[in-house]
Amino acid sequence: MSISGPSTDASTKTTLHPTILSALQPFTSPEVLASPGLHPFASSPEDTASTLQRIIETTHQAALSLNAHLSLPLSNPKLLSLYRQHASIFHTVQQSEQNAQHIVTSLRKRIGITFGEDIPIERPRIIEWFLRRLLEWGTSAGMEAFNEPERDGRITVVLGGKVLVVDIDFVVDRTDIANPSIDVATLKTAYAIPNSTADSSSGNSVSMDGFLAEAIRAFLKEVQKDDAERDSVEAARLGMLLSTYFSYLMKLDNLALSEGDGGLRWFTVIDRMSLEIEALASKEAKAVLQSERGASVPPLDVFLLRAHALPLPYLTTPSISFLTYLSPLAYLKLLRTAPRTSPPALPHLPTLDVPLQHIRASLKTHPRLPGITFATVVLSPTSPPSLPEIDPQPAAYSIVPDADRVDFIFPGAREVQALQGQQYSWILDFTEGGKYPGVVMSQSRIRAIEFVLNPFGAENMPEMPMMSFGTGSWLDMLFNVQTHISPERYAAVYTSPTSIHPPLQLRLSTPDEPGFVLETIPVRTLKEVWSILEIVRDQCWLNEILGSCQWIPEGLQANTAPPEPDEVAVTDDDLQAVLKGTLKPRSIPVNIHLPLPPPPDSPFAEADMDPGPTRRARITMTTPERPPISGLVEIGVTLDPSRPRGVAVEITGAMGVDVNVEALEEACRRGGLLGLPGRVWKKAHET
Repeated sequence: MSISGPSTDASTKTTLHPTILSALQPFTSPEVLASPGLHPFASSPEDTASTLQRIIETTHQAALSLNAHLSLPLSNPKLLSLYRQHASIFHTVQQSEQNAQHIVTSLRKRIGITFGEDIPIERPRIIEWFLRRLLEWGTSAGMEAFNEPERDGRITVVLGGKVLVVDIDFVVDRTDIANPSIDVATLKTAYAIPNSTADSSSGNSVSMDGFLAEAIRAFLKEVQKDDAERDSVEAARLGMLLSTYFSYLMKLDNLALSEGDGGLRWFTVIDRMSLEIEALASKEAKAVLQSERGASVPPLDVFLLRAHALPLPYLTTPSISFLTYLSPLAYLKLLRTAPRTSPPALPHLPTLDVPLQHIRASLKTHPRLPGITFATVVLSPTSPPSLPEIDPQPAAYSIVPDADRVDFIFPGAREVQALQGQQYSWILDFTEGGKYPGVVMSQSRIRAIEFVLNPFGAENMPEMPMMSFGTGSWLDMLFNVQTHISPERYAAVYTSPTSIHPPLQLRLSTPDEPGFVLETIPVRTLKEVWSILEIVRDQCWLNEILGSCQWIPEGLQANTAPPEPDEVAVTDDDLQAVLKGTLKPRSIPVNIHLPLPPPPDSPFAEADMDPGPTRRARITMTTPERPPISGLVEIGVTLDPSRPRGVAVEITGAMGVDVNVEALEEACRRGGLLGLPGRVWKKAHET
């Protein structure tokens, strides 16, 4: 029973499979379809869409083949037995081959697995070995590379493409003959379009000079450490980064060369954009400082909640990154590890309580500190999506009045054909090139991102389908719960670090919407980047707040209630405390609900187009009133950039209780959001 299946190569003829089983077997491999990647903002949505199309075609052909064999006389028992035996043997062979292929593919796709640099044991040979490695990185990226002989303790290395030239001067110290050293003296980049008649056909980037020099110095520092301190695996990681930087620059080199006059924009766009948005970030930092009492510099965490994402050009690639969110714990670690004194920042850079130099150094560490979310705008060799060119809606709130005027359009490469006709598009990468997982997002916020890119609706994006298998919630992905059935609620116990209130028995209702892992997003303008990062910031705020507790599915595992003490004698004082409502309970029940944000409106709808605070991330908690009052106390916390702490706390109920809302908002900023019901309970019993 043969069946023809689609070939992976469009230039070849359709492959004829011997059986239906052999046609369907390849689609059962674990790496064919990954559930978190079945959406348009995965790392490779085109491959997923192509695989789904092949599944549809193969199943259609299998149905035709089965219908064609219905008329065959198969009444011979011996023939049927041979068919079963053949199918069983063939399935076993196919399964064994597939398992072996899966193991090989998994080993090849491992990220961050290296075997270390082959650093010479004899230290006098390290200089020669390093120069050879540097030339190898350049030539592997497509550069022409050569070095001059050493003269007066100086060595010059030149790496160049058709447009870009990198000139590096190294200083060699041979004072100790047995332990010579080498370091970067100067590094200068220059780019010029050959045979160009334009006035601005040449230039250079000081920021790129510093970025490449710092990367080379980090590698040299690691390989020249003492044998007991040197880490060859870390050296290999740093060397791989350098090779990646050169490859990315050669990608820009090819685009600039193929475009001719005006091609230098591929090298200058990041510098021009960085200067303007860093100046805007400085204005936003000053606006945040105005709402701070007694502070000389604005806090970094409040800045990230109220202002645009913090721009960090040339952080991990020769492009620009945006620090989107910091968890309270990550901010505290950055604040405590920051140096007491740091060089003054440039006038156009924002001044924060955590110096920018320390932020950049911390974000470059591997592995990354948990609770940090940043994205990088990079050029990717993927075809740009067909989307309408329309500006996204402005932000719901901005602390700087003229922030909406700042915008940049990234250079388009649709008409520019690089080598072999390869097309390129700009993407917003949350995985740092696949080194880290993306951001767990709810479906409603994925739809909001889709609305930013295409305000006319998802029906105009047929090449980027969105789907989800099963009925699980995005909380299941966030908590990494391996259950076949998505629980209706999750349970946890929140204990006050200072024991100011009884333990809180938290019950979180599971939102009825699936989740996805956000990895990469195609972008065209700076406003699109800011609008997307605003949505991602809301989701990260929810993820980190909920992730501060250890949640388990309610009813599927052991009881999460605090342990009850042994039975004790009840006294008259206990009875009077119950009647007066002053008895301290063993635990306080708290129900937590996550309201679903409304769907984005059409840009031509008559309704208000301002997203408003209702679309912000919100957590609602309800707890019983203090006895003998009946009813519930509702505490709502909304991410609100207009508030001094970036969050707004609303309390309904709590009759007769004088609650300081500003103090509760400060507690939310420090990571104590889930403990607000306990603070309200304590304040009620003090009244």
